[in-house]
Amino acid sequence: MRVLVAEPVAEEGVELLRGEHQVDERHGLSRDELCAIIGDYDALVVRSQVQVDAELIAAGRRLVVIGRAGVGVDNVDLDAATRAGIVVVNAPTGNTIAAAEHTLALLYGVARRIAPADASLRGGEWARARFTGLELRGRTLGIIGLGKIGQAIAVRARAMEMSVVGVDPFITAEAAANHGVELVDFDQLLLRADVVTVHVPLTRATRGLIGRDAIARMKPGSIVLNVARGGVVDEAAVADALRSGHLGGAGIDVFEHEPPTGSPLLDAPNTLLTPHLGASTAEAQVLVSEEVAAQVIDVLDGRSARYAVNRRCSRRRRPGRSPPTCHSPRSSAGSSPSSRVVASGR
Repeated sequence: MRVLVAEPVAEEGVELLRGEHQVDERHGLSRDELCAIIGDYDALVVRSQVQVDAELIAAGRRLVVIGRAGVGVDNVDLDAATRAGIVVVNAPTGNTIAAAEHTLALLYGVARRIAPADASLRGGEWARARFTGLELRGRTLGIIGLGKIGQAIAVRARAMEMSVVGVDPFITAEAAANHGVELVDFDQLLLRADVVTVHVPLTRATRGLIGRDAIARMKPGSIVLNVARGGVVDEAAVADALRSGHLGGAGIDVFEHEPPTGSPLLDAPNTLLTPHLGASTAEAQVLVSEEVAAQVIDVLDGRSARYAVNRRCSRRRRPGRSPPTCHSPRSSAGSSPSSRVVASGR
């Protein structure tokens, strides 16, 4: 069968695919070019830039499986894929440590004002008094979303002698405690945390989760971190709170529009911004590539995928037959902010 790899992934995963199927690596295709050729392929592998929407899925007449080399699948129309009988798989474990470490790197960078201090020194200044930072020991970290990444952060934060509170409707208090986390509700987390970090996917329910109302309930001087998905944190609200002094800092790796041209965060004070680097380690790229490749092979060979996102897809689509019965994941919407949270990286 034929596999189209439409974005760069680590060669180790591509070689796994080549060992079983015909693989074409076609990066940087325009939307029209991609739509024109997708009908010739049985599998599509993407990262986060290619938008696999209903139109592209409809053009993929032979598609059996879509592999997302990473955790979030907000660039894939799950409903359209499900209706077409196409299994969607992701790689939720390969970048866990990379994302956790990057989150804490941003936290340290914001707390100790490392980026502005570096820029000042390179500009010929020796302005030590301007860059007095904060110690993290004894402070409280609030984690929204206690999936694999949230749990990895919690373990590391406890080693930093921080207290950790968390919110996740799918985690029991006992399971949270096993990772050193006190499970609380959303309002309590906002009131108690000195640092709030989000680790949830972007859905209708989580869009703007950290907005003006949530920020107003946070402690003065709090720090906000986002290494999950752009749009979960309201960039304009964060920028305004930074300028007013209500927030003490923000470490942001993901943006609602990428690149974030015109984002109000670009000229907001006390920010540390990175260009979606959460999964960008050599180790994570290999693990993610291999994880998604192995599942694509499984689905093409008629086996179940380990991490199917539309996980009730009964069997793979077969050309010339009716699509198999599939069901998209249940909506995470709820009546309260804490019920809206869906943990990432499970």
